[in-house]
Amino acid sequence: MRVQWGIDKSVARPSCLALGVFDGVHLGHRKVIASAVRQARSNGAVPAVLTFEPHPAAVVSAAGAPPLLTTTGEKLALLRELGVKLVVVARFDRGLAKMIPEDFVAEVLVRRLRARCVVVGADWRFGSGGSGTAALLKRLSPRQGCGVTVVPAVIAKGEPVSSTWIRKLLLSGKIGEANGLLGRPYGVHGRVVRGDGLGRRLGFPTANLQLPPEKLIPADGVYACWAGARSRHGKRSARVWPAVAYIGTRPTVEFDGARRVEVHLLERRGPVGAPGASLRAELVSRLRRDRRFTSLGALVAQMRADSAKARVVLGALQEA
Repeated sequence: MRVQWGIDKSVARPSCLALGVFDGVHLGHRKVIASAVRQARSNGAVPAVLTFEPHPAAVVSAAGAPPLLTTTGEKLALLRELGVKLVVVARFDRGLAKMIPEDFVAEVLVRRLRARCVVVGADWRFGSGGSGTAALLKRLSPRQGCGVTVVPAVIAKGEPVSSTWIRKLLLSGKIGEANGLLGRPYGVHGRVVRGDGLGRRLGFPTANLQLPPEKLIPADGVYACWAGARSRHGKRSARVWPAVAYIGTRPTVEFDGARRVEVHLLERRGPVGAPGASLRAELVSRLRRDRRFTSLGALVAQMRADSAKARVVLGALQEA
């Protein structure tokens, strides 16, 4: 998959473009992208995605951008898995935010990105003040020789699947529901940094993850997860290991309020989880909330119980 940073230059071949921020690459996003990939095959075009960095809300909203479900690197890895061959990452700034819809279609989509077809979700907005809608795009694009497909939202529990909904679920610790809307386990990916060694002294060595500041960290608690390495190209290792992830402030031993993300591998394997390595934890089930224990002994007993429960949860998934 080729990645083009910026929209200031033309692409080499005609494209079929899925347009969107695609934060999370959830079930609704996947439906839009799948349509673009499918149409690209029949049109002899490159299956492509136009996405944006930073999140447009960072520029146009007084509240700023929400915490991200996927960093740009994570998003690119997911798009590669969906069969996308070209991703154009547009720098979202004031200039792009103020571009009128007619210029965006004619100059960006048609002239520079050579779109033969464009695919968007029904709620897609673009152009100055969000004045461009999917309906307007359908009116403008045929004049430029570009077909448009508007994909209806994916509905779950009577509501359209959205990144906003998934964020609320994650921040409430409802990891199973969030994963259902994502179509995969929610992942946290970061560089392993040295900790204070407390977990090792207690018999539960952990990999301390340093996450990007823009990344959404789910509610505090203990999670059953799968852990594995990521290559520098963003591809997941072919092998993942059962693990337990802890998210919280370690209230039993610390009182500074700093949140940590730590991963304990239930099956230790080689350099996976070593300081300096890149590690990804895919959260499957929240085992319990974070809480303060009366002693280290009580904490260790609970950690043993958490590990045993995680093995049961993850083992059941493997057998399913």
